[in-house]
Order: sequence, then C-alpha cells, then structure tokens
Amino acid sequence: MGLLIGKLMSIFGNQEHKVIIVGLDNAGKTTILYQLLMNEVVHTAPTIGSNVEEIVLQKTHFLMWDIGGQEALRSAWNAYYSNTEFIILVIDSTDRDRLLTTREELYRMLAHEALRDASVLIFANKQDMKDSMTTVEISQFLTLSAIKDHQWHIQGCCALTGEGLPAGLQWMQSQTTAN
Repeated sequence: MGLLIGKLMSIFGNQEHKVIIVGLDNAGKTTILYQLLMNEVVHTAPTIGSNVEEIVLQKTHFLMWDIGGQEALRSAWNAYYSNTEFIILVIDSTDRDRLLTTREELYRMLAHEALRDASVLIFANKQDMKDSMTTVEISQFLTLSAIKDHQWHIQGCCALTGEGLPAGLQWMQSQTTAN
C-alpha cells in the first residue's frame, strides 16, 4: 500500500525541488523569498548563513535556500550546491558597478560539477527604480546567450510589490515537468 501511495505522489508531482537563491548582498534575495512565501514585504537584515522556506505552487514543492551574498560568504555557496535543481540568481538592476562581479559568480557556479544539471532563473530585481537596467541589458552584459548547457530564464521583477515573481516561479514549475 505504501508503494502505491509513493507512486501516486510521484505521478502527481508531490516531490520537492531544491532551489538556491544567490546574488550579491543587497540584491533583494530575502525580500523575494518572503514575498513568494507570504505575499508581503518583510523588513530584513543582511543574511548571515541561510534562510530556508518551502514554497508550493499547485502541487510543486520548492525548498528554497536563501544564501547570504556578502563577499566573505560567497566562497561558502558551494556547500549548498548538492542536489540543487534550480539556481535563482537575484540581481539589483540598479547596481551597474557590481554586475561584472555577478557575472563572475554566475559562471563560477555554472562550472561547478554539482550544478551541472541545474536550471537558472535570473530575477532582475528593482525594475521599479529609476535608471534600472532592462532585462535585455542585463542579459547582454551577462552573456546569457552563451549558456548552452543549462536551461535559463531572465525575469524582471520588483521584490517589494511582487511584480514578476509569479512568472519566474511558473517558469521553474514548467522546467520540473519538462525534464
């Protein structure tokens, strides 16, 4: 009987998908996590270590690991890579000065063996801000078109209002059924 229930749960998509949320400090990672979870803005402090929450979209369960993005913590990101199916890279669309650092971190992650099958969702956050870069500008700067061995999607968003976040989650959900 337990085997039948397990088989039915796998058919109906009740499995959990591990997601890591990464990006430079102050990009909006934690704000996005709690906007997805509670549909409201939570005032946050810089994340030291990680926050973990489960987000459920229809019957798809995402276990989301929001990892601190300060420079001193980035070298520890790889401790979270094991069994990761999705990388959510959050970018502050107004932070032109650190986009090169973001690109270096992205390609370092994509080269890691443990992430070879991970899909990448890029949230171009702070699209509501004056002078923010468009998703096209960010895509070109990050040379996303060169990424051939990972599924990826870039989505403009605003963590404070939640705009763009559901579309990103839906893309991730579509990737769970495509594989």
